Amino acid sequence: MTERSILFLLPPGFVDQGRREFCPECAEIWGFLHYFPAIKESLDIRYEALAHPRAGLVSLLGEGKWNCPTLVLSEGAPADEAAIKTANGRRYLGSARDIARYFASLYGTPFPRGS
Repeated sequence: MTERSILFLLPPGFVDQGRREFCPECAEIWGFLHYFPAIKESLDIRYEALAHPRAGLVSLLGEGKWNCPTLVLSEGAPADEAAIKTANGRRYLGSARDIARYFASLYGTPFPRGS
């Protein structure tokens, strides 16, 4: 089986600042994946805890790299998107809009408004 790109998200609800919250950028990506479920099926989706360091991200990208959502690209994934960064020898995208633009370029989905 081929390695899949890994999408790191915060869980849909967590407690912070004494109340239940959610991450708007992670929700944006979940909405996108519900529009395009075939893309969701092509990813390895992992939830990270709210607290830093986020072990799954740090193990792949190194210390200080723990933003969610983050898409860590598989070795063979196309990578001509300008927003792609590199850390610890891995290529990644670290924001919802960058991830959505990457998917639009790769899969032909609509681009996010304002991109």
